[in-house]
Amino acid sequence: MPRISDRQRIAQDIRDKIASGELGPGAKLPSLRELTTHYGVSAEPVRSALLILQSEGLLEGHQGKGVYVTSNAKTSES
Repeated sequence: MPRISDRQRIAQDIRDKIASGELGPGAKLPSLRELTTHYGVSAEPVRSALLILQSEGLLEGHQGKGVYVTSNAKTSES
């Protein structure tokens, strides 16, 4: 069974949190440092996962302010 890359695992975990409503529209994600600690990886896989989710339209980054769940992200409550 192929091993899932760290960036795919992180992206899927954040997708699941958005889908479940744990991270609702407008929610701010933890800082890069907090995410690297939480997932036990270096910054690069976290950055890659965030870029994947931004390209999917689930997240939007604001320079110097953080990364937020977009208002059009679908949750199970929507």
